[in-house]
Amino acid sequence: MLLFWLAIHTALLGQSKILESQVMKSDLLKTEVKYSIYLPDGYDYSERHYPVVYLLNGYTGDETSWIESGGMQRIVDREIEQGNIQKMVIVMPDGDDRLYMNRTDGTYPYEDMFMKELLPYIQSNYRVRKTKRYTGISGLSMGGAGALRLALKYDQYFGACAAYSSAIFTEESVTSSDQESMDGYISIAMPDMVGTKGKNRLNKSYKEYDVLQWVKNKDPELLKTVKIYFDCGDDDFLTLGNAQLHKELVVRQIPHEYRVRDGAHTWPYWRESLPVGLKFISDSFWK
Repeated sequence: MLLFWLAIHTALLGQSKILESQVMKSDLLKTEVKYSIYLPDGYDYSERHYPVVYLLNGYTGDETSWIESGGMQRIVDREIEQGNIQKMVIVMPDGDDRLYMNRTDGTYPYEDMFMKELLPYIQSNYRVRKTKRYTGISGLSMGGAGALRLALKYDQYFGACAAYSSAIFTEESVTSSDQESMDGYISIAMPDMVGTKGKNRLNKSYKEYDVLQWVKNKDPELLKTVKIYFDCGDDDFLTLGNAQLHKELVVRQIPHEYRVRDGAHTWPYWRESLPVGLKFISDSFWK
């Protein structure tokens, strides 16, 4: 009987868990922000502080997308069990289709909420390490661009970034796209872009959002302090923007890893990207 209960206890110790759709009250947004969080096996039975990764959803997604469509718990459990990545806490906030930036009319400061409220909240309520070295950020599509932009802008907070099929656009694609497609993607976060055409779209708001602008204009020595990985499928409509990012990083001699694989803008592609990106971030914790 004693051996039976010991076996049950050991099995329970080996289980990760996800707390889905938790709520944080945001004073900045004057609303509640939802997030889901992955806690590795052993979290409840130790006093250890774990590395943390913020995993961002794409456009029209929410805090459950990586769980329900991405199968992240199964993937992360497998990678930890096989020794490919360290145990880590993974936070999945609802991106709310805001491009992970402040609304440019000042009415909805999502980015400020993320940096000034969510990060401190997670650090205060969960046993995560607080230093740059042990803080990573990752995401897909809108979340990929958001992860890159936040990592490059707030280089003092994030040590590593892994982005998949990031919503990065060349200037040519922005100025030549039809108005309906541009409005659909950016109008919620950048209302001052609505109604603009051609080169007028490359306004101050768009440049604040654009990852390519951050690479071109920020001090390269600061950019070099963030370890960068990104990939994109060869059949993805965003492949040109990601290739342009690779080019700009090479020109400015910013170390990074860039991969192109067979695939499109789909969950099967991102489910294959996730373990690669998390291993890249996990490896950075050791360096």
